[in-house]
Amino acid sequence: MKTLQLTLITILAATLSISCTPPTETSANKTAAEILGDPTYLAISYGGYRDISRDIQPTIPQIKEDMKILSAMGIKLLRTYNVHYDETANLLKAIREMREEDPTFEMYIMMGVWIDALHAWTDHPERIRYVDGVRNEGEVERAAALAKEYPEIVKIIAVGNEAMVHWATEYYVEPSIILKWVNYFQNLKKEGELPETMWITSSDNFASWGGGGSEYHTPELIELYDAVDFISMHTYPMHDTHYNPDFWGVRDDEEDLSDMEKIHAAMKRARDYAISQYESVIAYMESLGVNKPVHIGETGWATQSNEYYGDSGSRAVDEYKSAMYHELIRDWSNENNVTVFYFIGFDEKWKDAENPLGSENHFGLINLQAQAKYALWDMVDAGIFDGLTRDGMPITKTYNGDFEALLKDVRVPPTDAEIRVGN
Repeated sequence: MKTLQLTLITILAATLSISCTPPTETSANKTAAEILGDPTYLAISYGGYRDISRDIQPTIPQIKEDMKILSAMGIKLLRTYNVHYDETANLLKAIREMREEDPTFEMYIMMGVWIDALHAWTDHPERIRYVDGVRNEGEVERAAALAKEYPEIVKIIAVGNEAMVHWATEYYVEPSIILKWVNYFQNLKKEGELPETMWITSSDNFASWGGGGSEYHTPELIELYDAVDFISMHTYPMHDTHYNPDFWGVRDDEEDLSDMEKIHAAMKRARDYAISQYESVIAYMESLGVNKPVHIGETGWATQSNEYYGDSGSRAVDEYKSAMYHELIRDWSNENNVTVFYFIGFDEKWKDAENPLGSENHFGLINLQAQAKYALWDMVDAGIFDGLTRDGMPITKTYNGDFEALLKDVRVPPTDAEIRVGN
């Protein structure tokens, strides 16, 4: 009896010791180098906003609902965009609590640090591209504090979101600003304030990384290549069905195909277009003598638009084409060990609040009615969302699962001749 008591005491002590041990690099705590490029660690961009304004923050219970849904989809790596709102801090708290409840739960973060130019988002007539916006320093300091507090969750820090691309006229900065803050985080690693395994990058358009015109090929960009741990580039064929539609539409020799064959041919060219932009960044990087991993920090395809991409424009957006792009880019990325932060998990209506039918509000794989769009219908059928809810609503299918009803909203892309006239 005494021996049994001693054994139980020993087991209890060991259990308490384990429960009080801080997180370590275990199988449920991978490093960035281990996660990126691993197709079993699918990535997605995350925003949990349900309302028309970001002044209304998603609650921790709402975030936990989202985490359960994304985890069921096989997602283990999220990308966020800023820390000046509380969403990212609450997301990190939610994930830690979920890990405490279930130590096998895996969800990691590429934490975005929003960077913009002096006078961005103001009535001032000039944006000063070589000077930090007034909020940049505070944004960086809060991001550093969160990374120090949650090193078992924050695996990557991305300085800026499309902050160097010239068409972001409201806020873009020169690479020297991004370089300054990348070096700041790298120095925190050298000083031991952040883990050496935490990777630092900037997430930007393919052109900003040198894959576009020579106007981006600056000495500061070359320094940035040296400073980051990997390159996170963006590609959006959907947008270029309007802005650069060379790959889009129905070719002259395709006009005798069925409507679905025309759509499939156009979507495969869209996938190839995205790959070509990815490869253009690699080509520029290699021309500099640099050899670092390149991953896709953003790509996606909206399901609705009353603008350039809808019925009166390139006829690019609907749930069928969105699902096809999602499948094509995931298949390619998984086969080639490229991480893709697919944009985005859930629709958010704040992005274009004055235009509810604007494409920016409709990039999600799940809409605000907790309906899985066509890209996820197979997952609904497989039961992976069984028992899960979003805002009290079970995950169901859009169109009530009626494929024929969905097809009524699918448009064939314009012909080459129509595109030429349109431009």
